[in-house]
Amino acid sequence: MPKMLSTPTLLALALGAAFPLQSAVAQAAPEPEAKKDVNQLQAVIVTGSRRAENLKDVPLSISAIKSEELDTYNASGQDIRALSGKVPSLNIESDFGRTFPRFYVRGLGNTDFDMNASQPVGLVYDDVVQESIALKGFPVFDMAQVELLRGPQGTLFGRNSPAGVMKFDSAKPGKNFEGYANIGFGRWNAVNLETAVNLPVSSDLQLRVAGLVQRQDDRVHNPLAASLGATADLEGYNDKAVRVQALYKNSGFEGLFKVQARDFKGTATTFRANIIKKGTNDLVDGYDDAYYPTDGYNSQTLKSSEVSARLRWDFTGMSLYSITSHARAKFYSRGDVDGGFGAPYAPPSGPDYGSQKANIPFDAQTADGIPYLRQTTQEFRLQSTTADALQWILGLYYFNEKLQVDSFNFDSFNAGDTQNGYAVQHQNAKSWAAFGNVKYTVTPELKLTAGLRYTDDKKDFDAARTQTPFGGANVGPLTANPKSTNWSWDFGANYALSSSTSLFTRIATGYRAPSIQGRVLFGNTISVANAEKVLSVEAGFKADLLDNTARITGTVFKYRVKDMQLTAGSGGVNQNRLINAAKAEGQGFEIDAQAIIARDWRTTLGFSYNDTQIKDANLFAAPCGASCTVLDPAGPLAGTVSINGNPLPRAPKLVWNWTLKYSTQLGNGELAVLTDWAYKDKYNMFLYEAVEYRAKSALEGGLRVSYGWADGKYEVAAFGRNITNHRQVVAAIDFNNLTGIVNEPRSYGVQFKASF
Repeated sequence: MPKMLSTPTLLALALGAAFPLQSAVAQAAPEPEAKKDVNQLQAVIVTGSRRAENLKDVPLSISAIKSEELDTYNASGQDIRALSGKVPSLNIESDFGRTFPRFYVRGLGNTDFDMNASQPVGLVYDDVVQESIALKGFPVFDMAQVELLRGPQGTLFGRNSPAGVMKFDSAKPGKNFEGYANIGFGRWNAVNLETAVNLPVSSDLQLRVAGLVQRQDDRVHNPLAASLGATADLEGYNDKAVRVQALYKNSGFEGLFKVQARDFKGTATTFRANIIKKGTNDLVDGYDDAYYPTDGYNSQTLKSSEVSARLRWDFTGMSLYSITSHARAKFYSRGDVDGGFGAPYAPPSGPDYGSQKANIPFDAQTADGIPYLRQTTQEFRLQSTTADALQWILGLYYFNEKLQVDSFNFDSFNAGDTQNGYAVQHQNAKSWAAFGNVKYTVTPELKLTAGLRYTDDKKDFDAARTQTPFGGANVGPLTANPKSTNWSWDFGANYALSSSTSLFTRIATGYRAPSIQGRVLFGNTISVANAEKVLSVEAGFKADLLDNTARITGTVFKYRVKDMQLTAGSGGVNQNRLINAAKAEGQGFEIDAQAIIARDWRTTLGFSYNDTQIKDANLFAAPCGASCTVLDPAGPLAGTVSINGNPLPRAPKLVWNWTLKYSTQLGNGELAVLTDWAYKDKYNMFLYEAVEYRAKSALEGGLRVSYGWADGKYEVAAFGRNITNHRQVVAAIDFNNLTGIVNEPRSYGVQFKASF
């Protein structure tokens, strides 16, 4: 029996590992054995290097989230945003609700709400890059593991990953007939059903079918719906997804074939006018979650599908991989962007809250859609499989995306809110790359890795406005044809101080292809941002401590982004524009730790510090259109402010997460109590700084109490998310009337899971 801990705290473990590393070496434990020991932490195997490796052997800052943790976070039917803050340096948010998530790693992300927006964090789902916003939010269910790869991933994963990669790996077909059904019921008549069945057809062929159904009633009511002809109830949703996989293995060949699809119907985010108390970042007095008076319509639909084939041929000393995928999607989202009702020229306007009267300069009811999206990708990869000191990977990659974006404007003061504006965008994006990676074992303790990738990008874009809101001349077609090539590289070293402790360092570059912002519904020009390039340096340690009952990893990093792509608002106009900052810099550190602190107690702790800064003395932007308290100095043009020295938007400095689990035998089963907490520091919502648009720090917690019996075949649980019901503004619309988006309220419910 391994020696159990009774009193050491995780803080003591962290301090002991971060400073006197000799003590970690002295207490080093052997590599985990294949047989699972519940009294020890099991080895974490990651695939971020395109090889299955022990976490501590990879010269890269990686966090892994296992399927058990995902079950906890998804308990109340939450979407992919539930992973925000659950590992160091990760932030996920959306201005569209359950669709169009935006990812930020180490402060690098993109606030652009355009349907054609690119992001610096790559999302890879079952080895396939999800480039479009319509594909990025596919539900997280029946997963084996989620990995966050921090820092540039410009060689193995390529373009549009200068900040990092979120890598999702679903559970694969196996050789046993098994499955599960997990059903939950929660607040607002929420239902969360997840199920999977594994079917071994023969010794060579296995199938796995998994599905998800999430629904919730509307929880927000519009008291003016009948009188103003608007949507009456909001925030409900019906989200369905399915995944079918077939795995065939025979005589040195393996083929994994997948079909997955999603069908979402619900409402878009509720933009709430006049809910920020002027001169503060507090919610206005009298704010009520369920109260949303508006004169607009609200709806959102998304349908997506993907087919893929992941093939592998094994030869002597090497394997050839082929990954082929084709995805398509349709998306539509309509909302009342001004978040209220009326205007000075169409009184009354509101809503008013106590002494704070609404000031809605103009109505803004718009919709955006993707009626056509086709994404095709192909990767060929040849890599060594020997036990030689030199391991290598060579690959070719091709990407093709065809996209149409529609934008609409509606007249809120005409019967039926008729359409009075329309603009359209088309884009054909093509990219190809050649890449290679080598790993060389210099000594049993020292391993070096290096990678190189050449990328060629081309986009053909056009945009036109064929129906101009409020009259006036139409525009376009306007065209852009940006091209770019890039060499990305990285070099890393991993040194094993012992079998349980390693040090690593990595220097890497990353690249984001040129981006295009073509929202000409309210403007007469398009904007193109040049390619951005990142140089990053990091170093850290990974250690298994105290007879494999504790584990800690720590990383320090610094990066510089040249020609940083940023999205600037247009003051009092519903319009965005892409700009390039000459430079942006970031630095910080991350700690990720787990421990068994007593026989029945387990805990985890993640902590990150990210200090970001825009460095461009000649860069300025238009601040809010009305009613906010700007803190930046005036810019060179009237109505602008300097943003030099500001932090990157939506980049909190401090992020930490903590979990504590107690489990014990009770009767013929196991009782478990788990609480998880995530803290996010304050951050700017936009490029400029304003009192009202600086989000407060937030601490949100969850609680789950479960009882399992029959060797884990059955489990009942009660859960709560955001158990303190912490409420605050997390995002805003700044061209109008102190309009904010509020975080999700408290939810709770019960679950039952049966496995066979």
